[in-house]
Amino acid sequence: MMPVPDSTLREFTLPCTIVVNHTWDSLEAHVELDGDLQPDIGDKITVHGDQITVPFGESRTLRRLATVRRANWLEKAWIRIQAFFELTELYEVNFTTGRL
Repeated sequence: MMPVPDSTLREFTLPCTIVVNHTWDSLEAHVELDGDLQPDIGDKITVHGDQITVPFGESRTLRRLATVRRANWLEKAWIRIQAFFELTELYEVNFTTGRL
């Protein structure tokens, strides 16, 4: 297992594990970064390598490299503002008397 990179670095590359399931029960893909690194809001993760194709009925676990680009304070603030307004789009407020 690789140690977590210095938290002051803005961009770094580290190994990751990719699990892809393409079965009748599920169609999913998960990426786990080595070193128990948890991405923060606004961080961008790019997994390197060829496109992953898993035939129906199969599951695969692969090892690849991933580049993590940490968001700065302005990017984090902007994403939080956007998320708030996207959430409010889900609200439905109705002021009718109940009769149509």
